Amino acid sequence: MQIDAGTSDSEGIKKVEVRKVERRTLREVMVKIGLERIDTQERVTVEALLDSGVTGLVMSSEFAKKQGFKLKKLERPVNRSFNKEGPIENTVEINIYYQEHRERTEIDVIGGQKWTVILGMLWLAHYNPEID
Repeated sequence: MQIDAGTSDSEGIKKVEVRKVERRTLREVMVKIGLERIDTQERVTVEALLDSGVTGLVMSSEFAKKQGFKLKKLERPVNRSFNKEGPIENTVEINIYYQEHRERTEIDVIGGQKWTVILGMLWLAHYNPEID
């Protein structure tokens, strides 16, 4: 709620206007996926962020290192505005499991993210998950 001091009328009585300010609550849409290392076939389950504003797939560099994913150096770094640590220099080849789907793919590795994995528009368009 917001209170505005308002103005005084001719008798000097202060008029106060009370307005409701609506705040939208933004929700993050997360899905559980499985990630499998190609070299060892070890699996880990994570909650991934669905983000239609991202084109591809991205993984946190901190998470990739912690889980021991093998980083693959790109021949040419890719400059993406959402990567806080500069150009994307590495990818990880993994298997992604979602419900009955399995996909072998490469994920861009980026730093400075609070999410472990972000699934972008290409993934959303391909799998079209039902979201409650």
